Amino acid sequence: MLAPALSSGVDVFQLREKGGDEDVIREAASVARDLCAAAGALFILNDRPDLVSAVDADGVHVGQDDVPVPEARSVVGPDRIVGLSTHSAEQADAAEGVDYFAVGPVHATPTKEGRPAIGLDPVRHAAETATTPWFAIGGLDETTLGPVLDAGARRIVVVRAIAEAEDPGAAARTLRRLLDGA
Repeated sequence: MLAPALSSGVDVFQLREKGGDEDVIREAASVARDLCAAAGALFILNDRPDLVSAVDADGVHVGQDDVPVPEARSVVGPDRIVGLSTHSAEQADAAEGVDYFAVGPVHATPTKEGRPAIGLDPVRHAAETATTPWFAIGGLDETTLGPVLDAGARRIVVVRAIAEAEDPGAAARTLRRLLDGA
């Protein structure tokens, strides 16, 4: 699934292995790192700044309840990427010391169980005010992307839209075409 997505326009991949032990993460990271490197894509590790160097990830993504950004930055260093999840305009405004942040979930999604959808207002807010690169996230696919792009998003994060697609490459190409047309 990852190789066709990367060859079809995905330019950042985040390994999100919630609940996986360190050996599982290292094994998955080894495969993902090689595929991302071959495709010229960035490889981001979720929640584990302590493993970024060991798996040669380009950076780490943390959530509001994970390792604080300053701590993540001190672990990964100044030359690696630190990203942050935000769930409101206020959290997006407070996203300091990061290389990017994500705004969402725009729509309810099973990958963020228990996290209520935030809708389009925080997306509009980020589009109008953010000086740091940002991504819209949460329940996005080709059928829900239009209003998100209309709200100002130019970068998106998807999981199920590609991972659960019958043809992950075709799904990635469709999303890339919609983004490039915005």
